[in-house]
Amino acid sequence: MRSNSGFKALEKCTLFSALDEKGRREIAAYAQPRKFAAGDPICRLDDDGDSMMAIVVGTVRIWLPTIRGKEIILADLRAGELFGEIALLDGKPRSANATALTNCELLVLERRDVLPFLERNPKACMKLMEILCARIRRSDERMSDIAFFDLPMRLAKTLLYYQPQNRGVTKLSLSQTELAEMVGGSREKVNRCLRDWQRKGILELKDRWTIILKPEALRQLIESV
Repeated sequence: MRSNSGFKALEKCTLFSALDEKGRREIAAYAQPRKFAAGDPICRLDDDGDSMMAIVVGTVRIWLPTIRGKEIILADLRAGELFGEIALLDGKPRSANATALTNCELLVLERRDVLPFLERNPKACMKLMEILCARIRRSDERMSDIAFFDLPMRLAKTLLYYQPQNRGVTKLSLSQTELAEMVGGSREKVNRCLRDWQRKGILELKDRWTIILKPEALRQLIESV
């Protein structure tokens, strides 16, 4: 993919921001564009991990199935983020499912191209390590939250995670079932908590939207612990 569009897309990716223009153009030459409609599976648990993907447009959900047929939502990744890098690096099967949450445009980088590139570009290799460490920390934090914090605290942190910085009122389209899967609780308990916050004027539930009116109230809840 030797085009300016591929180069510009990779410029926005956290991993390749550490490279100079020559390095970005080199890796862009290997990138293959792919499009997915909302709801399409991108890769599945235990698939061969022969590539990683950079998100150019849209949101990708990373999740795991449970034995009861439900989902554990691990992350919703946005434009500029990567996924699939763990299996790419160790050559083992995929560790989770990836689904297009919205219409998505991705750049696919094959293992046979990425590994030699990382060997030649230590800055990119270090940046990838930083990304992996950040995700491990995020996973550890989530497990700690489930072990030590009650559901309102976990729910407040999740809602704030989806709120853009420096913005007041925010509309989220996440369903209560999705929120329950993210915070490790039941839909019924999430509903009760949201209704309580609605009565207090912290948020509004309207037409399947969760509208955060007072994000500072959610922050105060978290900081009070």
